[in-house]
Amino acid sequence: MRRSRQSGLRQLRAHYPNQGAAVNAMDAGAAGAADWRAGAVRLVFAANRADEEMPMFALTDLFSVDGRVALVTGGATGLGRICAEALLSAGARVLIASRKAEACEAAARELSAIGPCEGFGGTVADEAGVAALAAAVRARTERLHILVNNAGISWGAPFATYPWKAWERVMAVNVAGLFALTRDLAPLLFAAASPDRPATVVNLGSVMGTVTQAESAYAYSASKAAVHHLTRILAAEFAPKQVTVNAIAPGPFATAMTRFALGDEAGAARAAHASPMGRLGRPEDIAATVIYLAGRGGAYTSGAIVPVDGAAAAFAPPSLFGQHD
Repeated sequence: MRRSRQSGLRQLRAHYPNQGAAVNAMDAGAAGAADWRAGAVRLVFAANRADEEMPMFALTDLFSVDGRVALVTGGATGLGRICAEALLSAGARVLIASRKAEACEAAARELSAIGPCEGFGGTVADEAGVAALAAAVRARTERLHILVNNAGISWGAPFATYPWKAWERVMAVNVAGLFALTRDLAPLLFAAASPDRPATVVNLGSVMGTVTQAESAYAYSASKAAVHHLTRILAAEFAPKQVTVNAIAPGPFATAMTRFALGDEAGAARAAHASPMGRLGRPEDIAATVIYLAGRGGAYTSGAIVPVDGAAAAFAPPSLFGQHD
């Protein structure tokens, strides 16, 4: 019994170094096995209660990206600009790239009012464009903590006349370009990552990659489903390198890409009515999600497809058997 008791006391001292005096008092005062074990239970309970009174974390730390370097593709407009603004507001240095260099540089100048932002031309539409974009990033930083793969295009046309070139172009930008840029920038992500603070890849998917509707954008919907699956594949491959990979799957947001459907009051109202939550997405819906995934709070989340769609992807269809409440 004496050996068991001494072993137990050593463990208590090791696990609760701040309770040394209490352990010594318990050792001196306990007459038998039942006494010291009861005392051990009381000590552990008291120590845990004391720990609970201490804050485990600061909310500002959980959602901060202070000192981190981020790249947002397609960051001059739409959801990409929202992501860039959110990361800047949370303390990151942000690089934004898009096909239209002048517009991107102008956007960066505006965003620099929030924090350090650099804009330059870049495309993921072909191999040469990806290589040039990756080189431009390497020229600006040796480490990349956050990569937001936002650049994307859509193409709508009737099923009977949907063209081959739509598939080539959309899949090239939305899938092949996303993959190739991530591959080329992976060394910078790995260099920035650590077990305490992983690097982060955030891919922009879509609710259209989840629901079985095309809305005449067949290639777009298929490409976003591919982005979701590729996200999970890369999450598994990058985990040992301490890099998280997740996707955001937005529902309807008013952007340049959705202007054809949401660009007027009637279209916006129609889309809002079709949403289970009865509204379109708002900038803060995307901003908060990207900050969570890129911040310390999302450090153990990887391989997730985060729906930011007002429950559109989860909304059940009408009963197949005609049974309604």
